Amino acid sequence: MDYKKVASEVVAAVGKDNLVAAAHCATRLRLVLKDFDAIDQAALDNNADVKGTFKTNGQYQIIIGPGDVNFVYDELVKLTGVQEASTEELKKIADNGKPFNPVMAFIKLLSDIFVPIIPALVAGGLLMALNNFLTQPGLFGPKSIIQMNTAVKGFSDIIQLMSAAPFIFLPILVAISASKRFGANQFLGAAIGMIMTSPDLGATAKYWNILGYHVMQTNYKYQVVPVLVAIWVLSILEKRFHKILPQAVDFTFTPLLSVMITGFLTFTVIGPVFKEVSDLLTQGIVWLYNTTSFIGMGVFGLTYSAIVTTGLHQSFPAIETQLVTEFAKNHVGSGDFIFVVASMANVAQGAATLAIYFLTKNKKMKGLASSASVSAFLGITEPALFGVNLKYKFPFFCALIGSGVAAMVAGLTKVIAASMGAAGFIGFLSIYPSSIPFYVMCELLSFAVAFALTFMYGKKNLKEEAVNMSTVSAIQSTEKQTEVEQNVKKQLSLSDEVIASPVNGKEVSLTSVHDQVFSAKLMGDGAAVIPADGNIYSPVDGEVTVAYETKHAYGLKSDDGAEILIHIGIDTVNLKGEHFESFVKQGQRVKKGDKLGTVDLAAVKEAGYDTTVMVIVTNTNDYASVDRVQNDEVKAGDNLVAVTAH
Repeated sequence: MDYKKVASEVVAAVGKDNLVAAAHCATRLRLVLKDFDAIDQAALDNNADVKGTFKTNGQYQIIIGPGDVNFVYDELVKLTGVQEASTEELKKIADNGKPFNPVMAFIKLLSDIFVPIIPALVAGGLLMALNNFLTQPGLFGPKSIIQMNTAVKGFSDIIQLMSAAPFIFLPILVAISASKRFGANQFLGAAIGMIMTSPDLGATAKYWNILGYHVMQTNYKYQVVPVLVAIWVLSILEKRFHKILPQAVDFTFTPLLSVMITGFLTFTVIGPVFKEVSDLLTQGIVWLYNTTSFIGMGVFGLTYSAIVTTGLHQSFPAIETQLVTEFAKNHVGSGDFIFVVASMANVAQGAATLAIYFLTKNKKMKGLASSASVSAFLGITEPALFGVNLKYKFPFFCALIGSGVAAMVAGLTKVIAASMGAAGFIGFLSIYPSSIPFYVMCELLSFAVAFALTFMYGKKNLKEEAVNMSTVSAIQSTEKQTEVEQNVKKQLSLSDEVIASPVNGKEVSLTSVHDQVFSAKLMGDGAAVIPADGNIYSPVDGEVTVAYETKHAYGLKSDDGAEILIHIGIDTVNLKGEHFESFVKQGQRVKKGDKLGTVDLAAVKEAGYDTTVMVIVTNTNDYASVDRVQNDEVKAGDNLVAVTAH
């Protein structure tokens, strides 16, 4: 790669005077610009050295690749004299001058609290769905499964117990997560949650008589809003006591006073008031759903993906939690209709992206569309939305129509979800059993409408792209021929090989990773591992091509030709090497199993970062195939990714 040439082409595309500040991570340039509309997007899309672009958090990110991005960045700085910054400083620069938005701040607060506890609610909800499957009459005849086979009843009872627990003790889960977000001690928060769900509440007298004042013995199981307010109060008290109490007594009396005062306030003021607020909120949402019926569902489906682009959907888990817990208590209410709409929207966006795969002549876009569509079908739409559909615009709107139609039919047929889960084709696992056939029908309808509209409209409107690409090909024919010759030579030097896992842990698909660069496979194909410990080992015999100063990523080239990126965590570049240790240098020879470095997973998680380890074959296009080896649980050295050269 000609780094100076690539840098000059990037500068020409974004505009030298348009640049405010720049930084880079292991794979991409991160730029703050004055005007996003001034970008020559077509020039970047047609640049062979640019693997993709997207906008996020006020930044424009250009994917170059490991081992190259730092050199391109250096040349860009020389050409422009732009302000250099770390990724954390760049984020502050991007946010500078933006007016404080209390709505978005509140949404982010809810997202930070509820997203971490979703796995527990998903587990409980799916167990609930399984129990409903066993106990629901009419699925396989007039009788339920346990009525037809009483030997299954004990199994059903255990499933019922397990499914109810996450919802009954939901205040404890919320308290732990909220404590972390508000800066309180998480164990004190858990204690407040336990106090609010104590089995003794309401078991004897209905109230306590305290100096003539009757305090209701209310059990706050299933509740969300009261515990949020209680933990917020706890955090204020704890921080205050830490400041005013002498160090000698702080350790003992801060927990005592914080929990005792918060507990009394919870049962006397916070609980009664905010339980009523919570009940009114849930009743209002259910009323709105019942009143607007299928029309409201259709409108919601028509706008859901547009809401996702603004980030407002991050507040939905808090509302869904209320709906799911209400349904879990007595199987009445609307259930989680938001999940149903989200599923229709995700499938529609995936279908529109798949239509682009069949329409486009651009090889780069074709590769992105294929992986992004699969990701959307599984419930992760960011790669499809930002990588494909919003670039072409019309697929996005065609998908909105498909989603709206399907959501309206789902409203007509009263499709409801009994739990939260993966909002896509596999979302039927979260649907109340009697609604599953209608859910599947609506998913297929969403797919068909979005795909058909996108394909028919695009059949006419994407002809220009084919002409443009052929023109470019004609102009660059000599360069293309040279490139083909080089690729042939490169492929002949490659061999089939299997790349091992660099860590112990659980292997997962790249499409499940919460970073669109990796989930959309913009850097290449491969696999991801949720690490069980902090040891990082070499997955191949070869050479260390990149050893980042931030120690969060390594580039390797195997002796058989595979170019591999090991990226530890998401956005962990912001830690600037803290909690990481590296034992290798660039240019060093390594053997499979040699320790590359370590990471303190607990500290990284405490700092708020995802620790998933991505293993990417960055020269994927040089191979005939790059395939995950399905292992689920893996140990360092186990087969993870197989590459086939010819």
